[in-house]
Amino acid sequence: MNEIIRKRKSVRKYDFSALDAATLDKIWEQIKNVTPLYLDIRYSVEIVNKTKGMFGIKAPHYLIFGSEEKDGAYENIGFIGQQLDLFLSGSGIGSCWLGASKPEEKEESALPFVICMAFGKPAEPLHRDISEFKRKPLTEISEGFDERLEAARLAPSAVNAQNWYFIAENGKIHCYRKKANPLLGFIYNKLHCIDMGIALCHIAEESESFYFSKELGTATKKGYVYMGTVRSEKI
Repeated sequence: MNEIIRKRKSVRKYDFSALDAATLDKIWEQIKNVTPLYLDIRYSVEIVNKTKGMFGIKAPHYLIFGSEEKDGAYENIGFIGQQLDLFLSGSGIGSCWLGASKPEEKEESALPFVICMAFGKPAEPLHRDISEFKRKPLTEISEGFDERLEAARLAPSAVNAQNWYFIAENGKIHCYRKKANPLLGFIYNKLHCIDMGIALCHIAEESESFYFSKELGTATKKGYVYMGTVRSEKI
């Protein structure tokens, strides 16, 4: 398994000194070279120094993710953002997804805001041992066998809820997200879709080839929404 997936953690305490220009340039270069889940969805990633929100984590820098409002947009942002999360962790930089923070200001021309991520020099251990992960066992979130599911199990999710389910069969992985409570649907459906993109990023990291799309005739699962299927070949 990808070494960073096995040891990454959400860093919540930061040294408030800014990263140097050379390091920020490397991050910008990585932003330019991420691979979207969906090539036809416009998105944006910006670096800012301040955000606002009741439960925000204080950090010297933040990534602000925006996207056009389109089916698959939130999964796409999760997939893109988690590539950056793994890059930062592998570069000695702490990071943490923030579901309740937002930009202090929004430009008129900016794409609609989706989510942000804190990052900077960590003021706590950057990594952890795999035994320190608090995750559901695979038997609760999946059926069938595919070694890539362990990487998905270790993926971060909103309030660590892991509201996803995977069915592995014949080299494919069918992906589902849990239906949210109707009263909180707007908030949690968005976060669950982002979480799915994050988990898909981990699966992609463990795949020699990776394609994802909806397949007609895929079985439904009670209490869950079918999101798409991972395959090794394009259709």
